[in-house]
Amino acid sequence: MTAETDVTGGKPAHPDLEARAPDPPDDGRPAHPPGSGPTAPDLPDPDAYVRHIADLVRSIPVEQADPIKAAAALVARALDGGGVVQAFGSGHSEAVAMEIAGRAGGLVPTNRLALRDIVLYGGADRSELDRYDLERDPTVAHRILDAAPIADGDLFVVISSSGVNGVVVELAAQVKERGHDLIAITSLAHSAAAPARHPSGRRLCDLADVVLDNRAPYGDAVLPLPGGGAVAAVSTITSALLAQLVVIGAVAELLAAGQTPPVYLSANVPEGDAHNLALEARYAGRIRRGG
Repeated sequence: MTAETDVTGGKPAHPDLEARAPDPPDDGRPAHPPGSGPTAPDLPDPDAYVRHIADLVRSIPVEQADPIKAAAALVARALDGGGVVQAFGSGHSEAVAMEIAGRAGGLVPTNRLALRDIVLYGGADRSELDRYDLERDPTVAHRILDAAPIADGDLFVVISSSGVNGVVVELAAQVKERGHDLIAITSLAHSAAAPARHPSGRRLCDLADVVLDNRAPYGDAVLPLPGGGAVAAVSTITSALLAQLVVIGAVAELLAAGQTPPVYLSANVPEGDAHNLALEARYAGRIRRGG
């Protein structure tokens, strides 16, 4: 496993998150009537969130330059060999799989795997998707993989901020058992702090060839609330950034090797459909865009 951050730690919250809003002008009236709620200094500060995200956007490409480069090289090698990038994420991590598969400016030979595949392609009843524990069930991983168009040489990107749920860990374990390269996008801080949910006790970061740390804290959200808890999650933004950096690096490697990378145009420009359909035809039976 390649990882640039110690899984026992993770960076402390950005100093801006501890900042307090300035006191309101003193006009002789209370800022809030008695019993109306927390005062301004206790309210979550959107500017602090923006500063925190900006700090991560600046620091992640620098601090994780080596694993990003390693992940890009794996993707370029897979595409050069005719492989497809298989991206999987459950919960909000599915948004990052969508960032990788089937979007404008992204790679054409990509598939998005999802929990709903057991219904769309595996014949399960729709009611199964209502199970609260679906992403914690390791057996679901086998059903997703069995229903997917996977070939030798395909590469997997598995996204999970917690990195502990059963379906994610089992899918990663199966991917490695079948001989595929595996890139993980996860939060090492959360993964280190959260109890393992897979029977083996392993986490996603224990299985991947390359680990990319989205730098989300334990629990994901970064602005504390007066009564406990927090608001403003970061993992989707930083995980999407990492995914895009890997795609950019892979495209750069293909270009440097004299190849024309198979990249989507937006479907909302006049030439988009013809361009995209021609590229997708090269991968007939290998990629799917349903669901």
